[in-house]
Amino acid sequence: MEMCDLRSRCLYVSCILQIENASEEPRVLCIVQDTTNAKTVNERLTLNLPASTTLSKLFEDVAHKASYVNGTFDLAWGKTGDMGSLDPSSEMSLTESGFEPGKRNFLQLTDKDGEQPQIASDESGTAGSSGLDDSSQERFIGPLPRDGTVGCSSDYSSPSYSYSSILNKSDTGYVGLVNQAMTCYLNSLLQTLFMTPEFRNALYNWEFEESEEDPVTSIPYQLQRLFLLLQTSKKRAIETTDVTRSFGWDSSEAWQQHDVQELCRVMFDALEQKWKQTEQQQFSPLTADLINQLYQGKLKDYVRCLECGYESWRIDTYLDIPLVIRPFGASQAYGSVEEALQAFVQPETLDGANQYFCERCKKKCDARKGLRFLHFPYLLTLQLKRFDFDYTTMHRIKLNDRMSFPEELDMGPFIDVEDEKSPQTESCTDSGAENEGSCHSDQMSNDFSADDGVDEGICLDSASSTERVLKPKSSLTFELFSVMVHSGSAAGGHYYACIKSFSDGQWYSFNDQHVSKITQEDIRKTYGGSSGSRGYYSSAFASSTNAYMLIYRLKDPSRNAKYLDCDDFPEHIKHLVQREKESEEQEKRQREIERNTCKIKLFCMHPVKMMAMMENKLEVHKDKTLREATEMAYKLMELDGVVPLDCCRLVKYDEFHEYLERSYEGEDDTPMGLLLGGVKSSYMFDLLLETRRAEQVFQPYKPGEVMVKVHVVDLKTDTIAPPVSIRAYLNQSITEFKQLIAQATELSAETMRVVLERCYNDLRLLYVPNKTLKAEGFFRSNKVFVESSESPDHQVTFTDSLLWKLLDRHGNTIRLFVSLPVQSPGTNRTICQKVGGDTEECSEGSKGNRNSVEAILEESTEKLKNLSLQQQQGSSTSDSQKSSDTSDFEHIESPSPSQEPDSSSVSAVVAVDNRELENRIRAASGGAYSDPETQFPGEERSDSEVNNDRSTSSVDSDILSSSHSSDTLCNADSGPIQLANGLDSHSITSSRRSKANEGKKETWDTAEEDSGTDSEYDENGKSKAESYYLYFRAEPYAQEDGSGEGGQKCVLVHVDKRITLSAFKQNLEPFVGVTSTQFKVFRVYANNQEFESVRLNETLSSFSDDNKITIRLGRALKKGEYRVKVYQLLVNDAEPCKFLVDTVFAKGMTVKQSKEELMPQLKDQCKLDLNIDKFRLRKKTWKNPGTVFLDYHVYEEDINISSNWEVFLEVLDGPEKMKSMSQLAVLTRRWTPAQMKLEPFQEVVLESSSVEELKEKLSEISGIPLENLEFAKGRGTFPCDISVLEIHQDLDWNPKVSTLNVWPLYICDDGAVVFYRDSTEEPMEQSEDERNELMKKESSRLLKTGQRVSYSPRKEKALKIYLDGGPVKDPGQD
Repeated sequence: MEMCDLRSRCLYVSCILQIENASEEPRVLCIVQDTTNAKTVNERLTLNLPASTTLSKLFEDVAHKASYVNGTFDLAWGKTGDMGSLDPSSEMSLTESGFEPGKRNFLQLTDKDGEQPQIASDESGTAGSSGLDDSSQERFIGPLPRDGTVGCSSDYSSPSYSYSSILNKSDTGYVGLVNQAMTCYLNSLLQTLFMTPEFRNALYNWEFEESEEDPVTSIPYQLQRLFLLLQTSKKRAIETTDVTRSFGWDSSEAWQQHDVQELCRVMFDALEQKWKQTEQQQFSPLTADLINQLYQGKLKDYVRCLECGYESWRIDTYLDIPLVIRPFGASQAYGSVEEALQAFVQPETLDGANQYFCERCKKKCDARKGLRFLHFPYLLTLQLKRFDFDYTTMHRIKLNDRMSFPEELDMGPFIDVEDEKSPQTESCTDSGAENEGSCHSDQMSNDFSADDGVDEGICLDSASSTERVLKPKSSLTFELFSVMVHSGSAAGGHYYACIKSFSDGQWYSFNDQHVSKITQEDIRKTYGGSSGSRGYYSSAFASSTNAYMLIYRLKDPSRNAKYLDCDDFPEHIKHLVQREKESEEQEKRQREIERNTCKIKLFCMHPVKMMAMMENKLEVHKDKTLREATEMAYKLMELDGVVPLDCCRLVKYDEFHEYLERSYEGEDDTPMGLLLGGVKSSYMFDLLLETRRAEQVFQPYKPGEVMVKVHVVDLKTDTIAPPVSIRAYLNQSITEFKQLIAQATELSAETMRVVLERCYNDLRLLYVPNKTLKAEGFFRSNKVFVESSESPDHQVTFTDSLLWKLLDRHGNTIRLFVSLPVQSPGTNRTICQKVGGDTEECSEGSKGNRNSVEAILEESTEKLKNLSLQQQQGSSTSDSQKSSDTSDFEHIESPSPSQEPDSSSVSAVVAVDNRELENRIRAASGGAYSDPETQFPGEERSDSEVNNDRSTSSVDSDILSSSHSSDTLCNADSGPIQLANGLDSHSITSSRRSKANEGKKETWDTAEEDSGTDSEYDENGKSKAESYYLYFRAEPYAQEDGSGEGGQKCVLVHVDKRITLSAFKQNLEPFVGVTSTQFKVFRVYANNQEFESVRLNETLSSFSDDNKITIRLGRALKKGEYRVKVYQLLVNDAEPCKFLVDTVFAKGMTVKQSKEELMPQLKDQCKLDLNIDKFRLRKKTWKNPGTVFLDYHVYEEDINISSNWEVFLEVLDGPEKMKSMSQLAVLTRRWTPAQMKLEPFQEVVLESSSVEELKEKLSEISGIPLENLEFAKGRGTFPCDISVLEIHQDLDWNPKVSTLNVWPLYICDDGAVVFYRDSTEEPMEQSEDERNELMKKESSRLLKTGQRVSYSPRKEKALKIYLDGGPVKDPGQD
């Protein structure tokens, strides 16, 4: 008896030692490539063997794995061919044969003696397998492919999929999901869950209690509804909006791309939370804890001391296993899921600086750290980590390397049997708890019995250990049933799912709304990769369509469920199915109604609501009659109680031409479908609900008629009446047409003049009696003006008649809102300018209460007007005669050197009177008004400061100079400027102008770019060919919104838009209170930005009705003057461009003179006290510094200048080095790799464009030997900032050129940025933490300077599911 106990104890100790030795022994990972068959050349056999395994045993294991007969193949090294083949009969261990433990050892399986290996039969396979004892099975920690799987996966040769044609639901039996926008990731996961029988059945067993929760926000209920629709709906695809609404998502979430694995985690967590909140007694344990029961596994995170065997561990739970595609720093990827799983559990040794502090040894010791699987879930989820970060390019990347996965996966070799069955494992908490356990070898158990409770030693019970050794493992074979595929890159892509149905074993592709059958070959194509070798760059050339998530189900007949049939549904599900069917039928009926509903625009001129044209949409069934449609339109337009129903009718209407096409007399009972030509998505016409008074009769409208709007003109009152609509035929003559108008307007047809406005400002007198309307150019909708009187105006040529002038004024007059400065006097009256010199005043205020300043201004205004009129009469007697017969017009001209000799005396009188006016105002106001030369520059500065924020960038200047023709600079005088080359500026800048105008007098005074609008008027409002009478009328206007600041006054101006800016300003003088040279005009745009209008000779043609204008006091530009914005260039500051002042430069001024004028401004406004020799001006292009302006340069001769010009001011450290235009100023910056640092900018002045000179200068200032100096041109906008992590390899260093002005440098102007370095200096070595810290600093620095951060990850909106039905805004978020 004692002998038996002793034998048992010896056997027990032997088993324990064998297990411990196996766990402690290093293992060798062998990866075998089968090169004997084209179909298997890309297959990898993975074996993880103890280091003591012999070579002969290796051959046996490979034969078993590959299903070959042992002895019919050879094994050779896959990397080093010079070592030859391995000896299949050798009894040397793997380590003795050159295998390296802990690393991947590559082998090639080759033919033996030129003959292919023999395939093992089932019997031989069985024999071979029986030859493998338990200990050999234990050695296979990495799973091996099962018999028959070798060769099942072919080469990936094409990225296209050979899917069968898309089938209808009747063929596949499955329903798709509609992609809301970018919800393919959601659709893939939902279809996978739906095709999981256990999840679907458990969800059906859950019953929703409407009294406890809102169905709209209940995630389980909406998933339940969705699954029912997927199973029972007859649709091809259904929407997921109800599900996403239960997530708390709005429509914007549909446009966010997310990761399907992230969604899986978040959705499972949300479902768990919802089910915990809903306590139902009828819940089965599986339903209550569904996610954990189906998807949760356990693993042990352990650290074992290699000296004493002490082990510290912690139990973690997981829902999926993340598998690395390519190890960090490796050049090759794992070839299979089995290989990646082996790497996942492969322990690492903690030694050297990473030694582990052992609680038993009380010191730092070498240790082994790793993971062991304790429990696998019923549904095993594997995530292939294809998204990574490339530290070489500093970009997110997707790894497209090939990774095969089996249809059946044996996880038995990966389970830790000891820990799975040990009692202490069962008692350990998961990773969420603080408790940890520790274990050690048996012979040390007594020593650990009294240790503390943090890492207590746990003794191995002998009986349980014996049971562990002898009890066989349960089956852990998993069956693949879902592959979620990602197609695209790391920046974005598309998800779809390949899912196997457990009912028929068929694979299907669920690609949003499309469901189709696929084959096993299509599944293998999702392995990824290409037919080439698995090198470092193979991923870049591989297919971007590959598997991303794999879901396996445990093969266990006792647990494997089937899908519930409709007959087996619980009662609450049957009721829900019935409701959904009724809802679907109702939706179908509604769609049928929609398909038979005519939707057409409806208009109505409402008789009460300000006679405005109202618009709506009439939706009427095609079978409804015209009478019923009229009743619907009557209610839709809210005419009930306003107009009787019998006074309304529907007519065919053309909104674009405002044309009534036809009426429907006698068709009240005709269906609308017939009248409208059927049900269409859109109609080429509209409907108008026409109304009439009770005593009126509807006029019939027949097809083929044209509509004419007739405006009656009264020359006596200078008025044009609102239109009267009549209908005519195109074949009617002018005489018949006049008779028709006479009937409608009660005018005499004998004296009637009819003028047709064919298009904008195109007036045509219809005077040929027998000519038809078609011949005159009438169309569907027309506009005519008629006048009938005995006036002698009939005898005058039409273009010289009062009728033409009135119509011309009517067509060109616009309405403008003008905001005046606070100091503006006299805005309480209406002034209508007339040629005869009379001023019509409509004063609403008390005239006796005007102060002396306003009286003086008004008296001066009258004197200015009389002088202007004298000048007009002296210049053209015929013009004066015409003007005397005209009412409400003004012939506006300003003094010009090109007029008669007496014009100069008139101008002198005006100037004297202006000075007298200023003196009188100063005296009347008690000295409140100072001299304009001293006062208005101050106003100019305040205006500049007011507009600083709106117009200090060159973007605004670009908009000003290129987009708005009336807002660009032109001077007051009309003489052409002679440039240095003898050409006038207009010949340069207005190349688009026709040659017909070359002989005319030109008024372009600056060499700036033509705005593209050719003005036919000079700056005085006078045509170059003849004089025009231009209308101007102004009246006070009160702003309804109260936006006037500080009592700001406004006037409403009606003005002929052909008037020039100069004449317009002269007309505004009485309202502003100062002469036109002392105020500026700013045009206000829709975004409330203001831009100054400065081209005095341009018209207001670019203005339109209700545009806004702001008047500001300040000196306006004179001839040859330009407004300039001055910025300070600070090359070594974080913000190198700083606005200083607005100033004015003049043509002919030298740079030195402009600097002299700038100095007091800079001192006064910017507190910059500069010496004229200690700063320079240079060209500014956006933020880039350019050409250095030398002191003797002359504006407009040596330097081109334009309106709203911008210039850099740069403070110098020493005297100016730039003396000649042949010199070149380059901004240089040293890069020091050893310190990972960029030095400050230094300017280098070159005498030529020689690369050698540049290198010599750089060597001189840096001390770098000439032969070691390398340079590169900066990229982008100044300061050409670049990350120190990128500069060393991203720039084009040391270009092979001899001069700077050739490719790839193209340094032809001052201000270019050049980086340089010492080629012998190596970059500083950094740890991973140091590199990450530097990356953060560089990201922050470059973002502050506005530079692109190429390695910054794409910012994505976090994926969240809101359990309360919607996101709650964080109060501190703002």
